[in-house]
Amino acid sequence: MNSAQLTVKAAIQIQKPAHEIFEAVVNPEKMTKYFISYGSGRMEEGKHLIWRFPEFDGDAPIRVGEIITDSAVSFCWDAEGRETKVDIRLEPRADGSTVVRITESGMESDEAAIRWLVANTEGWANFLACMKAWLEYGVQLRKGAFDFMRG
Repeated sequence: MNSAQLTVKAAIQIQKPAHEIFEAVVNPEKMTKYFISYGSGRMEEGKHLIWRFPEFDGDAPIRVGEIITDSAVSFCWDAEGRETKVDIRLEPRADGSTVVRITESGMESDEAAIRWLVANTEGWANFLACMKAWLEYGVQLRKGAFDFMRG
């Protein structure tokens, strides 16, 4: 087995200030507009939370890591039976917009990890597109988008 770790990366520029994007990430009521169907609480350092997704059965346990208001959010969760770390960084721009960068790491390179890399790269790109559509235009792109996955 190769000891190299695989890393998912995705980024997008959103025409909103960092504070508005930060709140859309840490506040479960806002996150239900573009990502999850349920969140057990606000993301705060050290908290253990539960997220539910409309297209998947079961709970997704989240362990919140570092929170830097209007700048960074990190958390750990289970991926393919292994814990990975997600870092969301907010980079304010002079024009009032914000670049959102997501990195997920912690998966050792093997066949299951390569499938994870492809799926989660797609997933985080979708997360960013859905967040941008909701924050900029009030459109919920995720609603009904994954009904086909339920069978």
